[in-house]
Amino acid sequence: MLTDTTRSKYAKAAQLPWNAVRWTAGFWADCEKMCAQGMVPQLKHMFDSKDISHVVENFKICAGEAEGDFDGTVFGDGDFYKWMESAIYTAARNKDESLQKEIDSYIELIGKAQQEDGYLSTKQIIGERSANGISRMGDVNDFEVYNFGHMFTAACLHKRVTGKDNFLNIAVRTADYLKNLYEEAARTGEVQTAVCPSHYMGLVEMYRTTNDRKYLELARMAIELRDSVKDGTDDNQDRLPLKKHEKIVGHAVRANYLYAGVADLLSEEWDEEYDAVLDKMWDSLNAHKIYITGGCGALYNGVSPYGNFFVDQKIHQAYGYEYQLPNITAYNETCASIGLVMWALRMFNIKREAKYFDMIERAMLNVNMAAVSLDGKRYFYENMLRRAKKLEYEMIWPLTRSEYILSYCCPPNLSRLLSQASEYAYSVSEDAVWLGMYGASEAQIELKNGAKFTLKQSTGYPYDGRIVLEITDVEKDVPSGFCVRIPGWAEKGRIVLPDGSEKQILGEDACTYYRVDAEKLEGTRIEIIFDMPARYTAANPMVEEDSCQVAVERGPLVYCMETPDVDVETMDDLLFASNAVFEPEPFEIQGRSMTALKGKALCQNREGYDRNALYQKFRFSGVREVDVRLIPYFAWDNRGMGEMRIWMPVMYVE
Repeated sequence: MLTDTTRSKYAKAAQLPWNAVRWTAGFWADCEKMCAQGMVPQLKHMFDSKDISHVVENFKICAGEAEGDFDGTVFGDGDFYKWMESAIYTAARNKDESLQKEIDSYIELIGKAQQEDGYLSTKQIIGERSANGISRMGDVNDFEVYNFGHMFTAACLHKRVTGKDNFLNIAVRTADYLKNLYEEAARTGEVQTAVCPSHYMGLVEMYRTTNDRKYLELARMAIELRDSVKDGTDDNQDRLPLKKHEKIVGHAVRANYLYAGVADLLSEEWDEEYDAVLDKMWDSLNAHKIYITGGCGALYNGVSPYGNFFVDQKIHQAYGYEYQLPNITAYNETCASIGLVMWALRMFNIKREAKYFDMIERAMLNVNMAAVSLDGKRYFYENMLRRAKKLEYEMIWPLTRSEYILSYCCPPNLSRLLSQASEYAYSVSEDAVWLGMYGASEAQIELKNGAKFTLKQSTGYPYDGRIVLEITDVEKDVPSGFCVRIPGWAEKGRIVLPDGSEKQILGEDACTYYRVDAEKLEGTRIEIIFDMPARYTAANPMVEEDSCQVAVERGPLVYCMETPDVDVETMDDLLFASNAVFEPEPFEIQGRSMTALKGKALCQNREGYDRNALYQKFRFSGVREVDVRLIPYFAWDNRGMGEMRIWMPVMYVE
């Protein structure tokens, strides 16, 4: 999942080595602990269980260690590789020898399951062996190449973290199989687009890890071959040649993986036309199709708004029309927002603009953290923005988190993201450190200009806007820069520079980087203060479901209200006053400390109102004040079933 652009010709930034940063306290340290102690072992149990996922059992059948038929999802292999990433990272971080041995045993099993020609996808291996009519590369929706791509990424991470070649050797053989497959497709013109194309990023990482250019060339070939697909669809982003894409469409995971892979390719081989496409897609998403939480892919099923009028094209888990952002039925698959983070990081590496880390922060702190319970053991596949008291219809997925969901792609994807979250704290260029996601941490920094030192960050972020950077343990004192990210939400604050002078932060500074130069590193201290008042956010009037409503945000966090937070019959009766004030207060849910907001709302008197009528005469009988609490959106659905709302109607009050 991560990307190593240290030696990439066209990358303007790179992340630090995997073990160079550690969270020391606060929000992200808590999340890392939750992932290691809750998510990683719980997911392992799910994959190991023959009766739950059947994933490891499928590998055992392929390896000749068990008998039976294939069971589970067609993308289970790839989901297991995603879990392996989080396990590899967690085991190394915590020096967990027992988990490291188990990972080696899994790698040995995977190697035994692999075919002589390098092919490795359990459904097809078992199908061909039992002659049940299932064979390799017969249906793109069998996710074979998706499985390959996640194997490539996991194997590259394993090599970097452990130094071992055992997993990478398996990946090399499968990548070589894929090379033969694509070369044949290029020769014959019979091309299929692999759905959820994880292999673009995976192949670029194979190139970076092995230093074998054939994998970079294969990544480029795989992307270029999309243009030769016959009868392509908007759902799969292959109806039009890639360089003719004008708007972001279709399946959100597939789209975000595609553009992340193209951005990875551009860090190695520049292409002006691909660069222009990425900019268009990013602007299309952020101007028209992104939720306030960073969720994306609003629709479960529908018809492409851009296809041929006479030939309807179904879209699934997809970007729809501009401003089509429903709340109750918001789909927002967790994997889509994770794909967005992957895409944003790769865009930052080639462009070095603050807007990309603004998006990483929004998605990571809001929709991605909301996808898992506070104990790390239950998950959302889709991420709604409102849970109503009563629905007259059944949703596709449960309205509360589940331990196991049939489409189990999201939990391990989230596990690898959170286990590796420290990779998003800092990036480096030739002579500067670029601040990404803020959090209490310690980083070992080595710049190409020769500077070598430890950077300590102390902060209560995202609940507190004060951040202190201190340089210690300087081994090589070379003048260097520290590029402070001023978030898009920041309207006021200050940066205390090493010499004691101050840079005032104003609204026009939002979503930019401010470079602080240190002539002498030893003893350098930089203090950053972002003012964090609670604020109202309004949506574009074209977002019909949010018209005349507001959401409450504070700093980088989106807030919501749940049933336990207000004593009313239903939140449908509530209004926010235009002049309401919300004050921060310490709060705790399931042992996790956080900052809630307390204030007042207006509750409508509903005398004579029929809650079941579709239409009725408008009556307004006045309002009364009620006490309310808002909690960070990521913490919702941890206190039982009930209503939840982000967007609330607003009433003008002098």
